[in-house]
Amino acid sequence: METSIRKSKFQKYIGSLKFALYCISHPLDGFWDLTHEKRGTYAAANTILALTLLVRVMKLRYTSFIFLNVYWEELNLFLYLASILLPLMMFVLGNWALTTLFDGKGRLGQVYMASCYCLTPYPLLQFPLMIFSNFVTVDEAEFYMVISGLSVVWCGLLFIAAMGQIHEYSAGKNILFMVATLFAMLVIIFILMLFFSMILQGVAYFMSLGRELLFRL
Repeated sequence: METSIRKSKFQKYIGSLKFALYCISHPLDGFWDLTHEKRGTYAAANTILALTLLVRVMKLRYTSFIFLNVYWEELNLFLYLASILLPLMMFVLGNWALTTLFDGKGRLGQVYMASCYCLTPYPLLQFPLMIFSNFVTVDEAEFYMVISGLSVVWCGLLFIAAMGQIHEYSAGKNILFMVATLFAMLVIIFILMLFFSMILQGVAYFMSLGRELLFRL
């Protein structure tokens, strides 16, 4: 019985992972079914996010130096991965925070799941492109750049389509909502910068107070 349950869960996971291919080729129907028909899973969403981060790191090592020069001494891998994770998290939080104002139907988990599914074109195109980069010359660099840019643009268009389907917005309202989401992300950045600035000032104050007490003692 337990084996049967595990097999059923695994099959559902594989099916939801394969469904990402349908979402990126049929975004309107795909993202509607992803959440409303429960065709997506958090396990598949996390897998897509992990693959995106893995491919991003692999590009540093295996992309031809013609297209990507890496200075390993200056590279902070944590910040490099955060360049995807932080904007994604801010987008999810900012998007969900505005749903009340714009009468959105999506929940936080649905926004996160759909956002991860939207990243599918990145590993799907960047991985073969990474390998391809080692077999082309400088004269063929334009082809590499076009495909690389296409993966990013494709992801961006999927984000727009996904949010419209999840929150059940019209095209015009969805565009306005996405602009508001970008503004919300800027607000989150400002709040985080203010928060960390206050922490640093507090730490500096107590450090100077401690030095003053040690000096007087």
